Order: sequence, then C-alpha cells, then structure tokens
Amino acid sequence: MRRLTRLAGAAAGSALLLTACSGTLEPGQNDGDVLHLALNQTESHPSYIALDHWGDYLEEQTDGRWSIEIYPNETLGAQAEALQLVSDGSVEMAIVSGPQLENLNKDFIALNLPTTFDDIDHQMLVLGKEEVVGELFNSLRETNNIVVLGGFTQGNRSVYTTFGPVESPDDLHGKKLRVQESELNLAMAEALGASATPMAYGELYSGLQSGVVDAAENNEISYATQRHYEVAPYWSQTNHLVGLDYLIINSTMLDSMTPEDRAIFDKGWELARAEHVELWVADTETALQQAVEDGATVTIVDETIFDEALEPLVDRFLTTETQLKVYEGARALSEKEE
Repeated sequence: MRRLTRLAGAAAGSALLLTACSGTLEPGQNDGDVLHLALNQTESHPSYIALDHWGDYLEEQTDGRWSIEIYPNETLGAQAEALQLVSDGSVEMAIVSGPQLENLNKDFIALNLPTTFDDIDHQMLVLGKEEVVGELFNSLRETNNIVVLGGFTQGNRSVYTTFGPVESPDDLHGKKLRVQESELNLAMAEALGASATPMAYGELYSGLQSGVVDAAENNEISYATQRHYEVAPYWSQTNHLVGLDYLIINSTMLDSMTPEDRAIFDKGWELARAEHVELWVADTETALQQAVEDGATVTIVDETIFDEALEPLVDRFLTTETQLKVYEGARALSEKEE
C-alpha cells in the first residue's frame, strides 16, 4: 500500500497546496500526473481499499508516471466542498454521493430514487450500460468541468436511532432524521414518517450524541466503521434504498490523458469497481455483527411497509424526458421486470 499523504488544516488551505499540481493541460498530451482524490470514509472502508489498489495498478502499469493520492476522512472538507474542488481543478477526483450531483443536475434523481435498483447486482449492471447512463454521466462537462466515471454501491440503507426500533413510518413521527441535503432526500425522510434534518456526514456522530438528530439512515458498513452504534444503538433493517456513490473527475484532467494511459486508467477503475463489490458484500456480513457485539440492537422489519410509503416519490420526482429515460432504462434491466 502506498504511503498516504495527509493534509492538515481546512479544505481551503489544502486546496492551495494542490492547485499547481498539473500546470497547463492539453488534450491527449499528458503522460503522467498525481491525481488527488477526496474521500469521506476511513482507511478501513471498502471504498478506500479499492481506490488504493487502483492507484497501485495505475502506478505499476505506467511505470510510476501516474499515481493516485487519497485523502480520506473528509480531510479536504465535506463532499460539497470536495465537489467544488474537483470542478475548479484544485483536486482531480472525489467520491461523492448521489444527492451532491442531483443538486447540480436534477436528472441524477433517476438513479437516486429508492425504487430504481433492486439490489447491488442490478445497480452495477445499470452503471455499466453506456446507453443508459452515458449521456447523464457527461452532462456536467460544460457547466461544472466534471465527468462521472461510474459508481460504488452504498449497499442497502436502513434506519438507525437513538430511541428504539422503527417498524413503520409511525415510529419516526416527530423524530429528526439526518439526511443528505437534496429535495429528494428531504421528501424521502418525510415519506418515512420523520422530520428531515440535513447534516454533513462528518457531523453526524456528534449530532446523534447531542440530540440534534434522533435518527439517521445508512448502510451497515458506515454504521460500524463510524461507530454510530455507540450513540444510536437501534438498527432497523428497512432496506429502503440501494445507495450510490459516484466517482467524479475534473474533465480537463481526464481529457489530457494520452489514449494509451486513459485505457490503463479505465481498466484500473473497472477492476476497482469489481473489487469494491466483493469487499462490500464481505464487510456487510461482519459490520452488523460487530455493532451487535458492541451493544447495538437489530430489528428485522416488514420492508414492504416502507416500500409502499416511498413509491409515490417516483411520480413526484420524475418530471423530465431524460429522467424518465434513465429510470426506465434502469428498470428494464431488472429481473423483476422480465
């Protein structure tokens, strides 16, 4: 594993250190660079491990001309800040969640709806279909200098609380549920019965601990690696959403790569995406077990109750031809639709 470069101080100060990393970039002429990547997860998270191995692959295949330096734990700021750093070229790449891109282009809602994906396999199949996601993934080039390369699964997301089990939306009535800030996520929280409270991921532990929020929704791995079970020990297996993280890259940097290096870069990313799924499945099995051993209580619920509560979001949020095309393309790949 390569040596991790750590940055101290605020994101703004970090950006100043990174700004001059590449100089003037011409399309197809860049045969080597350091790609700085912002990540909000820990070094033990599957996303970090898969990305780090991608960096190893890239470095080996290009004889050290290209490398990836990962900055985990929101070292470069929360995801909204990381996204802006990629847009202005201060940082080359970042992992950001669906709502971050949804805030730039509403058409990403089609991949963020709770009803879009059946499971991880279906999600990964959709993300690999150029005819379904290609136009969407390139839609931020002109406006934000960003290209979406693909995605990492967030797995099935469920609800966890400070106060007790959640077996129906009624149990969340009057409770403050932390969500990522987007119109869709606010509506999802309300459909789940709660009062939506947007909050940065890095602030969530203290938010649960202090009572600023009463509940959150996420996957088992984030629940365990961030030790949220210490302050919210009630996990309810709602499986209400198969979440998605996107890998974004500054379009100028991407276009600067020589064709030969771009092929190596893309191959490495595909290997990282496949490894991430393997790691995710394995770690999910042990993450909840760890939380239970440390005091968490798991409640298995009737998922259909929550599915029915969320179904109206489809008609409410799919309002453009592009959204409908992407959503219908994704659903067409579902085994349930065969």
